[in-house]
Amino acid sequence: MKRLANFACLAVLCSTVFAGMPQSAHAQARTPDAAAIAKRNATETELESIAIIERKVMVPMHDGKRMQADIYRPKDESKKYPIIFVRTPYNFNYWDIELGAPRDMTTQLEAVKHGYAYIEMNERGRYFSEGDYDILGVPLTDSDDALDWMGSLPWSADKVGLIGCSSTAEWQLAVASRGNKALATIIPESFGAGVGRVGPYYEQGNWFRGGAVQMLFGTWLYDYGLDVADGRPTFPPSMSQQALVTAAKSYDLDAHPPKVDWSKALQHLPEKDIYAAIGGPRGIFADPTPSGKPGMITRTPNDPAWYQGGLWNDSMRINLPGLWLMTWYDVSVGPNLAAYNYVRSTASPAVANQQYAIIAPVAHCAYKRASEHTVVGDRDMGDARLDYDAFTYGWFDHFLKGKDEDNGLLAKTPKVRYYTMGSNKWQSSDTWPPKGATPVTYYLASAGHANSLNGDGSLLTASDAKDAPDKFVYDPMNPVPTNGGGFCCLGPEYKPGAVDQRGLEARNDVLVYSTGPLKEGIEVSGPIDVTLYVSSDAKDTDFTVKLIEVLPDGTAYNIEENIQRVRYREGYTKPVWMEKGKVYKVTFQPMQTSNYFAAGHQLRIEISSSNFPQFDRNLNTGGENYNESQAIVAHNEVHHSAQYPSSVTLSVVKE
Repeated sequence: MKRLANFACLAVLCSTVFAGMPQSAHAQARTPDAAAIAKRNATETELESIAIIERKVMVPMHDGKRMQADIYRPKDESKKYPIIFVRTPYNFNYWDIELGAPRDMTTQLEAVKHGYAYIEMNERGRYFSEGDYDILGVPLTDSDDALDWMGSLPWSADKVGLIGCSSTAEWQLAVASRGNKALATIIPESFGAGVGRVGPYYEQGNWFRGGAVQMLFGTWLYDYGLDVADGRPTFPPSMSQQALVTAAKSYDLDAHPPKVDWSKALQHLPEKDIYAAIGGPRGIFADPTPSGKPGMITRTPNDPAWYQGGLWNDSMRINLPGLWLMTWYDVSVGPNLAAYNYVRSTASPAVANQQYAIIAPVAHCAYKRASEHTVVGDRDMGDARLDYDAFTYGWFDHFLKGKDEDNGLLAKTPKVRYYTMGSNKWQSSDTWPPKGATPVTYYLASAGHANSLNGDGSLLTASDAKDAPDKFVYDPMNPVPTNGGGFCCLGPEYKPGAVDQRGLEARNDVLVYSTGPLKEGIEVSGPIDVTLYVSSDAKDTDFTVKLIEVLPDGTAYNIEENIQRVRYREGYTKPVWMEKGKVYKVTFQPMQTSNYFAAGHQLRIEISSSNFPQFDRNLNTGGENYNESQAIVAHNEVHHSAQYPSSVTLSVVKE
């Protein structure tokens, strides 16, 4: 990316599987380098020697708007070719303007060498494509129009496979549910923001978790010029294809917004005015979308607007083979796995048997950054490398080229290949969670003083008889800061992954519950369910949870985290308020992981009411939150006893 652990780096440079996500030109900013230029030119020359290249092809949609596509296909015109299709909101301009050379065409070259046509297309309203951009809200008919157009090309075998990471993956799910005859398979990678609702998850494309807003879109929409309603530069529709190709060496239409210190900008209240406070553009973050839907920050978790457009939800059946790639430190691995399991349970038997998953121990889209020592955050996860290119080409050979080139891939591949952190090894299973995973419950306990690492909180295998609630003060103006975790795009100040939590555990508004050193190691692979019994003097507040592994030297690595806005404890259709003095049961959406806790290590749970800016602050007023500037300090309590069995239930796999 242009900056940070930010999205362009994570989603483009740092990953990608099969280079499934095009690289934006401004993500490549650098001092001109003679060796890099020579390499780029050599790759382009080799591509020209084996491929028919058509760039800036303007593909008409049903409403007359045109989407820009680049096409690369083998020169042998005696054959018909299956198509690998990448549709993206990112900039794939063929010329790297800042470097003064072609952009890296390795992906296109390899696709052609493997006997595929490779087509990349910008989404509506992005770069050279016409119309208005509406994140995951563009007409799904655009995908039908594009697929129908590909099927009609004279050299096309009328078989298309989709691949891509993050925003180049997220549109695939809804498209797959439409059943277009040309679409043969999908390979979505880190696709969480394409999942609207599935099972207990109402994340609506990673916008929410447990009803709290995930703040990543505040930065992402700004940093990539995607949230611009006014002033997007365009070329006149009368320009010829050749004129567009020529112009693209000088103008790639990429936005370069002023840099922002997001660690400060995200603190602005009210949330809806964050962009105004930094002098940013109007757009879909807070303003109505081009199609007339309300601004995203104004919506509730079950707002009807989320069901109008490109988000997939579990009312939309997918009956298509899929290779699903996920990571443990991604934005929302829980909904990703729920989507995978939903398709396996609802597709026709033959297609249900053609769903495969890979879960890697890395951050968002960082699959191919794995090395002999794969460091995620500050933790060495060991050798997590996998030959993704061989796997994805094998997959496409099977589903796009058919039986004549059947490679036996499916027969020798496990349905779920997952990496267990701690033991640092790849494992296999026919299901998720793995067969044999058994629920093991630990109960929160203390003498009423679990505050901080110096408190008396513990995790026991049976609940206390009497209640000694742990009390803490949650001040939205002094929230617990985000420190590692599963997220992307928040800015360079925030590093995703496993990071030592002891600094946060010194705070009195963080409750700490630990098992003590384990006598035997345990593998936790599968869902982690947390239930709390809570009370507050506020009518609404949040509760957060982290699963921690504590090493013998005291290092406390975060494994997974979650949040629940209490107004949504009974569902996401309407809020239900708290009353002072009453105790309420709060069940969190399931977390997911695979981690081995070795003998001598500890298992720990942290409870608080904020994790900012990964999640927005609940101002505790019971208001709409996004349009408020004033907060109320909440006095929150966590109860634990036989009557109030606050607990964490782990999925434990026996050795």
